Amino acid sequence: MRVLVIEDNPKIASLIEEGFKAQGYAVDKVESGHEGENKAAEQHYDTIILDIMLPDQDGVQVCRNLRRRGVSTPVLMLTALSTTLDKVAGLDAGADDYLTKPFEFDELLARVRALLRRGEAQEAAVLRFEDLEMDLVHRTVTRAGQKIKLTTKEFALLEYLMRNPERVLSRASIGEHVWDMDFDNDSNVIDVYISMLRRKIDRAFSHPLIHTVIGTGYVLSATDPNQ
Repeated sequence: MRVLVIEDNPKIASLIEEGFKAQGYAVDKVESGHEGENKAAEQHYDTIILDIMLPDQDGVQVCRNLRRRGVSTPVLMLTALSTTLDKVAGLDAGADDYLTKPFEFDELLARVRALLRRGEAQEAAVLRFEDLEMDLVHRTVTRAGQKIKLTTKEFALLEYLMRNPERVLSRASIGEHVWDMDFDNDSNVIDVYISMLRRKIDRAFSHPLIHTVIGTGYVLSATDPNQ
């Protein structure tokens, strides 16, 4: 999952970035409202974390502009302002949630997870496909009841596949959602991670779930789409 952080305080922005990356999220961060607005309008993000107090324009206006531009990405606003009127202004501008500074990262993470669930009604705290199960809260994966240990990036990659079962995902799409804006489309890192994931998810079981669609990308499927 890919998160855009629009926050001009370097310390807070870095803490948020480090926290989400530790959870397997891809994170892009910017310091100004104009840059954040343009990036959010031009690229796909699963969630936007938006500070209200920005140097060039306030976050309320950024959120309002994004909604006018047709960007429906869930927005969570951060602010040191805690009055009811401030919260109402943010929510009326199109924000989906509101968190007052200072905050605990665990609460921010929980709120972002809730926004993701709200955005996709079919999504739950546990993703399932065939005999594969992923617990998003406890960050565990099992197949046929057997626990599988994954690295943070492997978990993020599998999560994206499990959110899109039976859908062929291009390398560009995977790079966009699982890696950040510095991802090099010419690198073979996705192929390497797919290979490592297959060894853990498929090798010990009777039928593979992760398939290569030649010339297109990868798919999580109960059957081989090439046959």
